[in-house]
Amino acid sequence: MKVTQHLWFEKDMEAAIRFYTSLIPGSVLEWIKPIPADTSSEPAGSVRIASFTLGDQRYMAIEAGPLDPFNHAFSIMVECDTQADLDRLWDALKEGGAVEACGWLRDRWGLSWQIAPARLGELMNDPDPDRARRVTEAMLKMVKLDIAALEAAAAG
Repeated sequence: MKVTQHLWFEKDMEAAIRFYTSLIPGSVLEWIKPIPADTSSEPAGSVRIASFTLGDQRYMAIEAGPLDPFNHAFSIMVECDTQADLDRLWDALKEGGAVEACGWLRDRWGLSWQIAPARLGELMNDPDPDRARRVTEAMLKMVKLDIAALEAAAAG
């Protein structure tokens, strides 16, 4: 079995996919093609589908006009090893979108992202409950996550 996430774009699907795949190493836009007119009530060529990977995750997408907007029920989480990678992704994805608390943001297409340090889960699940609490409390006060500040909170 294969599991593939599927995204519905009202418009600008190709621009979004090209942007996403340019940001995350190991990503590729595999193909984009129109859905033939005889299978759609839309004008020929106006509905398109695409296949792409982001890092190690498979995605399909459709551009087919308005349906349901993206919301927090689905987000893409990217775990970064360095603050430089985290900053680069954060700055690129927030452009034209909106930042939120705790490492969340919405990009210009409305898709929710969580840009987090790869080490965050380990820090928040530390066997020492005081260390885990300090990290969680520090993270809850942040918008963009700061690896050094999270490490400092863990150290006390």
